[in-house]
Amino acid sequence: MEFHSVLEERWSCRAFTAQEVPEATLRQVFALAQRTASWCNTQPWQVHLVSGEARERLAKGLVESVVSGSGGSDLPMPGGYVGVYQERRREAGYALYESLGIAREDREARDLQMLKNFSFFDAPHVAIITTDADQGVYGAIDCGGYVANLLNAAHELGVATIPQAAVAMQSPTVREVLDLPEDRLVVCAVSLGFADADHPVNAFRTSRATVEDSVVFVS
Repeated sequence: MEFHSVLEERWSCRAFTAQEVPEATLRQVFALAQRTASWCNTQPWQVHLVSGEARERLAKGLVESVVSGSGGSDLPMPGGYVGVYQERRREAGYALYESLGIAREDREARDLQMLKNFSFFDAPHVAIITTDADQGVYGAIDCGGYVANLLNAAHELGVATIPQAAVAMQSPTVREVLDLPEDRLVVCAVSLGFADADHPVNAFRTSRATVEDSVVFVS
């Protein structure tokens, strides 16, 4: 695919088939993502690609943690959503629930849909992205660049993905299941697999702001 087509066509999958991605394809995806630029070439990201029984164990632990009201994140969460950020967040949420036929007032159905984040929308693979604690905010920024390239590389190779900050909000469970050392901070997860083309949720797309909304040209 041409680069502009990858950017224009990539989307976040919220319903996967059970079919696993061949290891050779996964290795190609991660090899391409490894080309990401980073601060002083530190490449602070590390990835745990979790599949099979380990994936089931992680999903079970995450769901139990959410249901019990536990949680916690290694990185600060947003302080709030105000103005246009709240508008964009609501627009995406309403479009998601509309695609599933979930009414805004149906709290139970919305909660059940939310829990699917923690079973990775049934994706057979989930990549847990961590950063080196000593690299601070710039390490997390570099991981963001890595995640973007990972998503785009996967799309080019026919693999569906969704980046998930929600999993990072359960960092203690992730840390325990994967036995992460203290110097690794959980940034996010990326679920990978093949899209369930017949599921209505996969027909929904988010909008994008215009260049005029985001870029100030100074001369």
